[in-house]
Amino acid sequence: MTSLDYTRQLVAFDSISLKSNVPVTDFVEQTLRRFDFETERLEYDDRNGVRKASVVGKKGKGTGGMAYFGHTDVVPADDWKFDEHGPFEPTEIDGRLYARGSCDMKGSVACALAAAEQVSADELNQPLYVVCTADEEIGYLGARQVADESRYFQEMVAHGTKGVIGEPTLLEVVYAHKGVCGLVATSHGRAAHSSTREGVNANLAMIPYLAEMKAIFDETEADAAWQNEEFDPPTIRWNIGINDHTRAVNITPPQSVCTVYFRPMPGTDVDALINRAQKKAEECGLDFEVRINGKPLYIEPDAPFVAECLDLAGREQAKTVSYGTDGAMLGALQNLLVCGPGSIAQAHTHDEWIELEQLQEGTELYLRMIRRWCCA
Repeated sequence: MTSLDYTRQLVAFDSISLKSNVPVTDFVEQTLRRFDFETERLEYDDRNGVRKASVVGKKGKGTGGMAYFGHTDVVPADDWKFDEHGPFEPTEIDGRLYARGSCDMKGSVACALAAAEQVSADELNQPLYVVCTADEEIGYLGARQVADESRYFQEMVAHGTKGVIGEPTLLEVVYAHKGVCGLVATSHGRAAHSSTREGVNANLAMIPYLAEMKAIFDETEADAAWQNEEFDPPTIRWNIGINDHTRAVNITPPQSVCTVYFRPMPGTDVDALINRAQKKAEECGLDFEVRINGKPLYIEPDAPFVAECLDLAGREQAKTVSYGTDGAMLGALQNLLVCGPGSIAQAHTHDEWIELEQLQEGTELYLRMIRRWCCA
């Protein structure tokens, strides 16, 4: 089948991160097995008790080879633009396929499947791995489990497998992306009618903490020590959120929550920022949690692996991006970069789409990579 055929089948699964991705993982695993892959399955229940699954497939003997990494969860589609077809009803219009996940990133997974189908196990001198994870969109949870528990991933690390993360880059070669770090501070009070003395306003303890978060924001935006000109924007984007969850203006807020989400770059002293935020939280009597801490992805832009990928992709220069990928959890692989069909500008949009031409070109590129690294 073609990558378009596989894309149409993959996007028909409603696998938003709030729901289980087990059905679409079943489909991917069955497809890989049909292509003579051996598979390894990893599962867990998320914090809401929803079952999630990742699959790692391996075809061929030997060591090294190539690994493709994708994810099967997608973001919600509550604001879907079209009335005539839903977000999980793939629709072709003017050379584009519209559906939630078509670009981010089931179209890319489809390209990897279509390329893998064209190479028999007998042709492989080194192994080909295909990895599809859960919960990339909400914290790289599936990738973390793969990195921690997958015996196939440990093989890749031990034997220098070349890894490609298929997130949308318009098939440009990306040698670096920012990491992610999420902090949550919670202040506890007591609800009551605001006209009485019975309540304890949780926001009062939060205010000095917010002042410190604003100070960190100002410092990281202004001080070159926190910046990296390889990226656009060159800052960590210290993003502050606040919510007291109070339903009426005359209720004393019983809880106040501050979230901070930022994107560290290579060289960012993440621990210093976390420690500073935690110290202030403790001073204010707040609960403090590091919700996610994923490292930046980085390989030297003049590394031989990058040069190989540029040659295969027909590009002259590698680039960086400011979004993150499962690469935040897969850094044990020395040769790992991002290259996939579709544009990040179409990801997560109310009319998400991918160009059919990108699906064809993505399949061809992945097939060239397989033949270079697994069949030579």
